[in-house]
Amino acid sequence: MIDLPPQLRRVLSTTPALSEAYLVGGCVRDALLGLPVKDVDVEVYGLTLAELEEALRPHGRVDAVGRSFGVLKFSCDGQQHDFSVPRRDSKSGRGHRGFEVQLDPSIPPREASARRDFTLNAMMLHVASGELFDFFGGREDLRARILRHTSEAFTEDPLRVLRGMQFAARFDLTPAPETIDLSRTILSGYAELPVERVREEWMKWALRSVRPSRGLAFLLASGWLDHFPELAAMVGVPQDPEWHPEGDVFTHTCHCLDALVSLPEWIDAPPATRVVLSLATLVHDTGKATRTFTEIRDGRPRITSPGHEGESVRLGSAFLTRIGISPSVVQHVTPLVANHMAHFEEPTDRAVRRLARRLAPANVQHLATLMTADSMGRPPRPCRIPDSVERLLRVASALAVTENAPKPLLRGRHLLRLGMEHGPVVGHWTHLAFEAQLDGAFHTLQEAHQWLSRHPDFPGALRPAAAAFRESPPDEAHATPAHSSAEPAQPA
Repeated sequence: MIDLPPQLRRVLSTTPALSEAYLVGGCVRDALLGLPVKDVDVEVYGLTLAELEEALRPHGRVDAVGRSFGVLKFSCDGQQHDFSVPRRDSKSGRGHRGFEVQLDPSIPPREASARRDFTLNAMMLHVASGELFDFFGGREDLRARILRHTSEAFTEDPLRVLRGMQFAARFDLTPAPETIDLSRTILSGYAELPVERVREEWMKWALRSVRPSRGLAFLLASGWLDHFPELAAMVGVPQDPEWHPEGDVFTHTCHCLDALVSLPEWIDAPPATRVVLSLATLVHDTGKATRTFTEIRDGRPRITSPGHEGESVRLGSAFLTRIGISPSVVQHVTPLVANHMAHFEEPTDRAVRRLARRLAPANVQHLATLMTADSMGRPPRPCRIPDSVERLLRVASALAVTENAPKPLLRGRHLLRLGMEHGPVVGHWTHLAFEAQLDGAFHTLQEAHQWLSRHPDFPGALRPAAAAFRESPPDEAHATPAHSSAEPAQPA
């Protein structure tokens, strides 16, 4: 049923000591779902950990970094697999690692699998016979798309609630009522969790979700959303029904996330980009919780959220930082959130260049994807790419700034070649030149030379000679296309 790597299959089938080996956990789950199996975990019965290590060593490298948990890392053919022996876990203290682990090769498979978090992860496949052991109904839960805890041992590790959040989102699962209730009983356990483990579960949610709203719904139903107050504050915040017939801000955010992961721009993106887009969509309207008001417009009350973009940057950054998201990811997310309302009726070259600059290190394509998800997250309104986004992308493409922000043509080294001394004056002129470049005053290094020559405030003794700019590397000799179809070229 599971297509194992050839070398691993040979080791399992030709080593007598491994006759009671079982494939366990995610690899069995993914195989039943028809998904590619990436990580293979093997649990071996009837051997001590030392005997398991002795049986594996002739066939590859064995790393005992997980020895205290009964786990060995086995490498062969350039791949690494987890081999383990059965164990009992009992809670002995606070925190994710507050367990006593008892390794026992004679533990019955049912007892060993009872310590796993969810029924969909508690199935076991006997390697030699191909028989599936499903003691807790995991296969039926998968068919019904139900997320259900395996046993009462679930409460011993609060991290399992966040694992349930990302599993629900990754596999489009509905949590069983009894699992929701059990999760509520360990709300206080969140304080025990190391931030790096919290981050890991949110990153899996951001990268792998097929229906992100399922995870958020689980957090809301179990009370765990309160541990993320910036998200919880969106619940119940009203929106103008003319523009947001779907309901409150939290509901809108859930629809936006589900729309996002259906877009080719998210599906085909590199992992790092998928994470940025998911997190940007998650927090893009957090500011509405404090910036939503009812005003009288055109003689009737209207719900508005003026300035929510900036507030969303503040609240979203606080949330992401607190759950341990790296500063580099936050730096990509915040300009997208800050500019997600940047819709243009007729975008000019100048406006799009400046927008691309403001978005760095993110880019116009990222913003267009977020804006599309934002528009699609409003059922039953039409689910399509907004006209304003299509116009923005057309101009950005013509300017070659869809994926890269404009870079300054005139650099300090060019001014130093003219005889300008090091100091603030160099920064002053490079800044003025870049502002003029963004405004469309010049588009090549040679045109920058002409712009300096004509500038009334540039020191006469340093009037640039064209030769000072001919020594530049080829990549600085020409900029991106000078004009787009949306704005006619102006004479130099």
